[in-house]
Amino acid sequence: MTANVAPQKIRYRVQGMDCGSCARKIETALTRVPGVSDINITTATETLRLRVDGDGTGERVEKVVRDLGYGITPVTEETRHHHDHGAEDGPWWRSAKGRLTLFCGIALAAAWGLAALLPSYEAWLYTVAMAIGLVPIARRAASAALAGAPFTIETLMSIAAVGAVIIGETEEAAIVVLLFLVGELLEGVAAGRARASIRSLTSLVPKTAFIERNGTLQEVQAEILAVGDVIAVRPGDRVPADGVIVSGESAIDEAPVTGESTPKRKGKGETVFAGTINTDGTLRVRVTAEAEDNTIARMVRLVEEAQEAKAPTERFIDRFSRYYTPAVLIVGALVAILPPLLAGEPWGEWVYKGLAVLLIGCPCALVISTPAAIAAGLAAGARRGLLIKGGAVLETLGKVTAVALDKTGTLTEGRPKVTDVVALQGTEREILEDAAALDATSSHPIAKAIVSRAQAEGIEVVPAVGVMALGGKGVKGRFRRRGLYLGSPKAAADIAPLPTEAEARISALQEEGKTVSVLLVNDTSVGLIAVRDEPREDAIAGLQALKARGITPIMLTGDNAKTAAAIAHTLGVEARADLLPQDKLRIVNELKAQGQVVAKVGDGINDAPALAAADVGIAMGGGTDVALETADGAVLHGRVLDIARMIALSKATMGNIRQNIVVALGLKAVFLVTTIIGITGLWPAILADTGATVLVTANAMRLLGFRGNA
Repeated sequence: MTANVAPQKIRYRVQGMDCGSCARKIETALTRVPGVSDINITTATETLRLRVDGDGTGERVEKVVRDLGYGITPVTEETRHHHDHGAEDGPWWRSAKGRLTLFCGIALAAAWGLAALLPSYEAWLYTVAMAIGLVPIARRAASAALAGAPFTIETLMSIAAVGAVIIGETEEAAIVVLLFLVGELLEGVAAGRARASIRSLTSLVPKTAFIERNGTLQEVQAEILAVGDVIAVRPGDRVPADGVIVSGESAIDEAPVTGESTPKRKGKGETVFAGTINTDGTLRVRVTAEAEDNTIARMVRLVEEAQEAKAPTERFIDRFSRYYTPAVLIVGALVAILPPLLAGEPWGEWVYKGLAVLLIGCPCALVISTPAAIAAGLAAGARRGLLIKGGAVLETLGKVTAVALDKTGTLTEGRPKVTDVVALQGTEREILEDAAALDATSSHPIAKAIVSRAQAEGIEVVPAVGVMALGGKGVKGRFRRRGLYLGSPKAAADIAPLPTEAEARISALQEEGKTVSVLLVNDTSVGLIAVRDEPREDAIAGLQALKARGITPIMLTGDNAKTAAAIAHTLGVEARADLLPQDKLRIVNELKAQGQVVAKVGDGINDAPALAAADVGIAMGGGTDVALETADGAVLHGRVLDIARMIALSKATMGNIRQNIVVALGLKAVFLVTTIIGITGLWPAILADTGATVLVTANAMRLLGFRGNA
């Protein structure tokens, strides 16, 4: 790498870094390199980020990491795209670990064959076979010790293998070294699959796109698309960028990104995500995010960053393992020395048992038990649009007892819809046609709702003439030689008295939390149109899923009490209305004071204080930058059910971690007892460690299949 003169941040890819103990070993070594600071290591993505000061520091960093037995490559702009977009690690037999394991296996098989022909050389033959595998391990142990990390798994392995040779167990020593290498290889393969599951997300985005330029379509690289570009997406193609549909209508299959099995019908003005599939119609889409900032890229980036934030359980295991490995060395020494010294037991037998204890005590399975599960849990969530910022958040989610949800845009769609059309004269269709004519060019949310309803019913919306907005009262104009007026009941009553049945109907609609507009034709009331911000399709199911888990949902809104009560009654949830942002903050703090673990769900913009004060703040829908920065997590696809899914994922992950710790410590305890009483020896001991590591990793990978059952 080129010499660095000014302080700068550098990113590397470190090959062969498969567990937390690997990362800790590298971090300990790099802290001793002058000019290195801000070291940040993410095992799950094989990423090392650090700051280097002064000339030649980069070269020293690379040398230290290579001396520890890892491959290291600087990630430049050219290599970053390849790495982040699913660069494969290749088949296991082409890796350095794979080649060493195969070579060691061949050497052991050759030693076994030659020992049958030359029995007097058996010990030497097995020692040579063992040395082929042990020399690289011992070199790594020595480098780590010199770099300030003397208590590593390589140290334990080297002591055990050399000790076995000294007491004449050369064949077993060779088998133990081979099994250790096989275990390391399997661990690397499992970790590689976990990394691939994250990187495979980026392969969903097509490499090319068709952009409109000078009235023609040109095929370009998707990564060069800029915000504002208009692209064409043909039937059957994947959408190459986040954007808004300018024209066209199609069913969009979002399953690759959201896991949603049913395609959604989308048309003009609606949002599409990169990586989703356009099934049946040609769309023109205006790009709203560049390649490095589209939904999928942001998901991958957030997952990578989240994996750097350790959960409390993971931090505890890390601290525990720092004392655990030296303790294992002491216990192994005591097992080897005390029985012969105090009870006159044979030295050979107890030294052998002490060496087996070293192998049983290898901390790999325990150290990897938590980060492997958390990395898999974060990845599983990201694949379903559930972004969780780190292990601490993932762990807290499972403890939530109360969820405070905003109404507008969280429990509801965030935009009004026409719920009732009442014809006092004529037909409902005529009422809609006249009202839509007045609202055809308006951008007011109620006007847009009326026009949308008219279009949905197949009415051709023809703008009225002479349209004039009357501030706070309504709108008037002329349509088909008639004077039209659309406004609030009070403003309409000032123009012409309303029939008694109309007043009764208006009152009933308002009791349901709806906003009512009255249509007058030539100063005569002919119809009523009611609109309301309706609950999301899955709001009731989402709230029921929370209640089924024993979690109390509460609706918070700045709306008036009548509207809030109507929506709350529909959803079956407690409501608090007429709230300012500081009131929402107060309610969150009150719930926490009562001993509740509180999640606050909102848009991440208006309710930043409440989101920050909650134990977990969750931004709802859209994945806007502000929402993602403010909250601890985000539900990208705006489903209320996803809140319960997040909590289910947390509980599944924490359950997985508990299983992993039981497997890691349980197997060690069983083999420790069987070794002390003489049932098992060296090679079953190393199987206990490598077997536990593989089992723990495989168990964690099960989380990648999380289906999100709330």
